[in-house]
Amino acid sequence: MTQQMTATRAEAQARLERFAPNMGRAYAQGRNFDRGAGAHRDVSMLSPYIRRRLLTEQEVIATAIKSQGAEASAKFIDEVIWRSYFKGWLEQRPEVWDSYTAGLRQDLAKMQGDAGLRHAVHAAETGQTGLHYFDSWALELIETGYLHNHARMWFASIWIFTLKLPWRVGADFFLRHLLDGDPASNTLSWRWVAGLHTRGKPYVAQADNIARFTNERFVPRAQELTQNAAGLEALEPDGLPACKAPRSPLAPQRHLPTALLLTEEDCRIEDFPIEDLICTTAATLAASPLRSPREVARPVVQFEAGALADVAQRSGLAVSSMVLGAPSDLAQWVLQSGAEQIVTPYVPVGPLRDWLVRAKPELDAAGISLAEWRRDWDAMIWPYATAGFFKVKKQIPKFLREISL
Repeated sequence: MTQQMTATRAEAQARLERFAPNMGRAYAQGRNFDRGAGAHRDVSMLSPYIRRRLLTEQEVIATAIKSQGAEASAKFIDEVIWRSYFKGWLEQRPEVWDSYTAGLRQDLAKMQGDAGLRHAVHAAETGQTGLHYFDSWALELIETGYLHNHARMWFASIWIFTLKLPWRVGADFFLRHLLDGDPASNTLSWRWVAGLHTRGKPYVAQADNIARFTNERFVPRAQELTQNAAGLEALEPDGLPACKAPRSPLAPQRHLPTALLLTEEDCRIEDFPIEDLICTTAATLAASPLRSPREVARPVVQFEAGALADVAQRSGLAVSSMVLGAPSDLAQWVLQSGAEQIVTPYVPVGPLRDWLVRAKPELDAAGISLAEWRRDWDAMIWPYATAGFFKVKKQIPKFLREISL
């Protein structure tokens, strides 16, 4: 898959149109079946493009409704909005991301001093556990940068409850290899499996479920899998942090000389009023190496590079490529151009936001503001993402009415 997926807006649109006839009942009936690498016919595989907004959630949903109607494509629409829900949920509980990153550092440090744990993680990450189905998924992820969503759930459950490996290291394995790897969706999906997102309700993989939804491509023996697993809530005895309103970004100032920053967080720059800015410089910033303390897979880095080259070309500006370095380098780039503000599409909670936070003292000292455009789509959905998905789901008809499709 990685050789075939071109990270451009044009390719994303072509794939969207090709899948449109399958966004209705065909998707609803077939979406849970994992048919294996090269055979994922019932799912769109548009997620690497949506993650970088080479396609927006809004236009994908509009295509589904135009092709299949709102009722027939309801399940597809739900799944697209799950990504917005997860982003909004994490925006309102950024401490959960901070806890994940701090805990991952602790887990990786523990691995260095525990040869048995280090060996077990290595076996799981290289497809050498002896569980054929699990090993197959690990290798598919490494080789293609993709896993079917159902396989992701089974994999995470087996990692946590059968192999009893640290959940954050598993989440990190996914984030380093998934072309659609997203800090919110990935972290919260692993937490959901572990019983930390929906407290006390872990997802436990069942042998018969795997057999059914792989069309018996894999037929695990029931005794190979942990059957009655307890969730990991004891790791967080204080429960979830309090929900807070999503942060309000600083709006761009039209009269200020501006440095335009393009990142993989939003590659639909045409949707924003760049013509209103006095641009003195523009650059792309490749941030995928920030995903993990460990090495990020080459296909992920390459896909991001392609997406950034494409958005740079579509911007119509002279765009340079900024090398990810110390956060203090950001202020130097802006000062050299004579700009007084950075403007970028909104950067949500995650590794790039962390990097920008570390850059802020230098920016402040130089009198440089960091302004962001936040999409109406996000501003509309995120305030409802305070608990489970159902609260957001109830509002979907309202969302579809309020946003022009």
